[in-house]
Amino acid sequence: MFKHLLIMLVLLVSTTAQAALNIQHWTLENGTRVYFVENHSIPMLDVSVEFDAGARRDPKGKSGVAALTNSMLGRGVRAAKLPSGVDEPALTEAQISDAFADIAAQRGGGPGVDRSGLSVRTLSSSTERQQAILLIARLLAHPSMPEDFLARDKARTISSIKEAETKPESIADKAFWRLAYGDHPYANESTVQSVTAITREDLLQFHATHYVANRAVVAMIGDITRAQADEIARQLTARLPQGGPLPSITPVVTPQAVEQRIPHPASQAHIVIGMPALQRGDADVFALTVGNYILGGGGFVSRLTKEVRVKRGLAYSVYSYFNSMEQPGPYQAGLQTRKDQADEALKVVREQITNYLQTGPTEAELKAAKDNLIGGFALRIDNNRKILDNIAVIGYYQMPLDYLDTWTTQVAKVTLADVRAAFNRKLAMDKIVTVVVGGANN
Repeated sequence: MFKHLLIMLVLLVSTTAQAALNIQHWTLENGTRVYFVENHSIPMLDVSVEFDAGARRDPKGKSGVAALTNSMLGRGVRAAKLPSGVDEPALTEAQISDAFADIAAQRGGGPGVDRSGLSVRTLSSSTERQQAILLIARLLAHPSMPEDFLARDKARTISSIKEAETKPESIADKAFWRLAYGDHPYANESTVQSVTAITREDLLQFHATHYVANRAVVAMIGDITRAQADEIARQLTARLPQGGPLPSITPVVTPQAVEQRIPHPASQAHIVIGMPALQRGDADVFALTVGNYILGGGGFVSRLTKEVRVKRGLAYSVYSYFNSMEQPGPYQAGLQTRKDQADEALKVVREQITNYLQTGPTEAELKAAKDNLIGGFALRIDNNRKILDNIAVIGYYQMPLDYLDTWTTQVAKVTLADVRAAFNRKLAMDKIVTVVVGGANN
């Protein structure tokens, strides 16, 4: 009886969450794309504004500009006169922080590889909401980029880079992206030299080029109406200029299989293998999601965990995942193991992936994976913050508005043949790159 009640509850939560995700979409006259879910369950509003301003847009030789530009948005706001004649005063970093604290609003966001922006969570009441939106609008449009704060942020960034250069997991990750992406901007890597070379003018130029109204994507969920959402989107982007066309990004070139071993004194060897594989909007995404749950994404029920950890005790944790991006993002599998076991562990992982490409999953594995993914879907959208993140992805990558509503249906439709075909379209062992940091002889 309890089991049946639990199943009914999960279905009810899932149905309720999906029914609430009526994503409304429109485009403002200035080119801003707006995505909105109306939700009056709590008196809160979550908003994000994102741009094609990720690390892939870093100027050549100055990797780190995108990240520093985004971090500097909150360091100060310059004074500005609006077309209406209103004078807006300058704000310091401390004044910005105090202003958000005074209305109990939380500022978020940050830089990514494809996209960057800001977000805010605020009470939906008129006074607090309007102040929060005004602050975000000013941060996006009129950052002052003070020299002293730039020097501080550069020093922090350089310190983080130097620290990362000592960590085997960071070394392995950076080496993987270099091998998998070569000269593509996805392999861009901030270095001490590239960050040192960045100037305030670089940030101002990057901001002026990329933080523009016609490439803004505004996502919202909360206790407001469609009319209020439209007005908020206009307020957020009214101060932003129009941007010209951006240069196209060179296509990803799939690499040939290569292995790099990097000495390191750590007691554990860090192993990462993979290749470019999945682009946002790819029709194979559901077959790959289900298939990877079976191979390496399902924790203790995945094949890699069973073979590497349970049967052989070669690692505490082993994983695999697909990271979909605007251009093909990577498939990665990885683990940590004792140095003297690195070769054996790597061999087992390769054998498991090879076998999976050849034979695919079993009917029992497929059913269990789909049941788990469908049963756990409600947890992906069980609060406004998670929903906002999903709306932002749907909006930025221009995915179908019913993507979340049809997610469980699409997963349920996946067949054994779908998984085998999708994995063989996206992965090939003669294209897999391998990085081992630390090992038996170092």
